[in-house]
Amino acid sequence: MEKRISNQKITTNLWFDSEAEAAAKFYTSVFKDSKIGRISRYTKDGFEFHQMPEGSVMTVEFIIEGQEFVALNGGPVFKFNESISFIVNCETQEEIDYYWKKLTEGGDEKAQVCGWLKDKFGVSWQVVPTVLNDMILDPDPAKAGRVMQTMLQMKKLDIAPLKEAYEQG
Repeated sequence: MEKRISNQKITTNLWFDSEAEAAAKFYTSVFKDSKIGRISRYTKDGFEFHQMPEGSVMTVEFIIEGQEFVALNGGPVFKFNESISFIVNCETQEEIDYYWKKLTEGGDEKAQVCGWLKDKFGVSWQVVPTVLNDMILDPDPAKAGRVMQTMLQMKKLDIAPLKEAYEQG
């Protein structure tokens, strides 16, 4: 019997219509520290409930950046929305640019605001510089306010103008 790819206690489950394998392949191509694990397939048993063709992909286990996920082909019953998102913490503008470019390919352009985006599968991501929280949580409300106002004007976050706003005055 093939083993799980991780012993993580809590695993994120992502429900796709029928794109679980494509999504897992996409995410593991974007993030460097990643791999695909076991893939399960639907059988004829339970067809009256799942309505999926026998032999089609049911679940795909994958890991990105040490975080375990399961992608499920569950049909069109549920869709992703912005109430759940994944934050990609970036140390540099180069990292922000890389993840933004990769994750926005084929995604919803209208959903791009303040570092948030929706990828081509409808999953929401936040691509943010790690310094942002330090600036927003500064005890000086003027500094934090300037950073917030600057961020609210952006789609993809840009570290230089955020730092400039922080250091003003």
